[in-house]
Amino acid sequence: MSFESLGLLPELLRAVREKGYESPTSIQSQAIPTILQGRDVLGGSQTGTGKTAAFTLPLLQKLAQASPGTGRRPVRALILTPTRELALQVEESIRIYGKYMRFQSTTIFGGVNINPQIRTLKAGVDIVVATPGRLLDHQSQGTINLSQVEFFILDEADRMLDMGFIRDIRKVLALLPAKRQNLMFSATYNDEIRTLAESLLKNPVSIDVAPRNSGTQLVTHVVHPVDRERKTALLLHLARSLNLRQALVFTRTKHMANNVAEALNNEGITAMAIHGNKSQPKRVQALSDFKSGRIRILVATDIAARGLDIVDLPHVVNFELPYVAEDFVHRTGRTGRNGSEGDAIALVCVDEDHLLRDIERLMKRSLPREVIPGFAPNPNIRAEPLMKTRRSSGPRPSGPRPAGNQGRPQGARVPMGSGRPSSLDRRGAR
Repeated sequence: MSFESLGLLPELLRAVREKGYESPTSIQSQAIPTILQGRDVLGGSQTGTGKTAAFTLPLLQKLAQASPGTGRRPVRALILTPTRELALQVEESIRIYGKYMRFQSTTIFGGVNINPQIRTLKAGVDIVVATPGRLLDHQSQGTINLSQVEFFILDEADRMLDMGFIRDIRKVLALLPAKRQNLMFSATYNDEIRTLAESLLKNPVSIDVAPRNSGTQLVTHVVHPVDRERKTALLLHLARSLNLRQALVFTRTKHMANNVAEALNNEGITAMAIHGNKSQPKRVQALSDFKSGRIRILVATDIAARGLDIVDLPHVVNFELPYVAEDFVHRTGRTGRNGSEGDAIALVCVDEDHLLRDIERLMKRSLPREVIPGFAPNPNIRAEPLMKTRRSSGPRPSGPRPAGNQGRPQGARVPMGSGRPSSLDRRGAR
């Protein structure tokens, strides 16, 4: 199948060709014609399957085919994302695919000065890509009008609910006109996702292109057992022995991300941390430096798990396993994308054995173990509760211990839909 067979406009086909794409992915071949027909869509798609193009291409075409009339340019399409990184990347895709069309798009998210956003909205935009918190800030200030929205897209709905945005989502929905086309995408499903879909979508077409939570077949997994105190030394060893030139390393906490990045830099391996406490300019700069090769290793918390789009990323390293098994799939899904193979490495200490079992149960397979010579774990070390050992699985931090997950039972998940995030978490996600 070709993009031409999907019925896309010549302007869009030209932009797709210039991007270097010849054949649509599975979700693109199914979603694009359905969206062009005006149907609501519930899309189940893992990361790396071409989901963003699956909705941006038909969105641009539908906007082009329906004139908004004369007068001030209204907001005709709203795309809601869980993180600012994802908002930036979705809007970048809109600019890339719509380069031969006369549409104005913008991003709205927190952590930056609101005044430039107000000026852009006042000038008029067709498409807004936003995070929930800052969008509601604009609404409360009267700086955005959503009464003429024709298309609403909820991207990564499961992540939205994980981050506690369900109330904000419902507030946004109340601001939209009843007559509109709705698209909702989620990598995983649960009862709350289904309930949200039922309230949002009208007679939707369900498109599910891959078994959820299984992980892409293009990713080669390996688990390296190691003592908690030797994880940093093993990471340094792997960075040198495998000549890691571009690796995304995940930690559970912001504090640990900073410490791991510092330890790598101290050993001459260029690295930078990216998480919610970093300012937006620093996060954008870190991602730019990583993509360009100016830094070799990007150390991230789960805020980046499904918000980063890095072409042909070869390596993902789980320095610490996530509390929630699904997050492991999202993390490792940053590699093995768009037909390229990738490696997913997990450094697992005895404290994390139960988390590894949860991951393997979710993925319905055992992940291969490989003990690195010189780093074999001490069999006499007993497992300790993670809340007591997270400081020990890397360089010893100075200062007070962060309070982000203290007191949470092992393997516990923050209840979804339990309310708005804390002010700190909310600023980080906006």
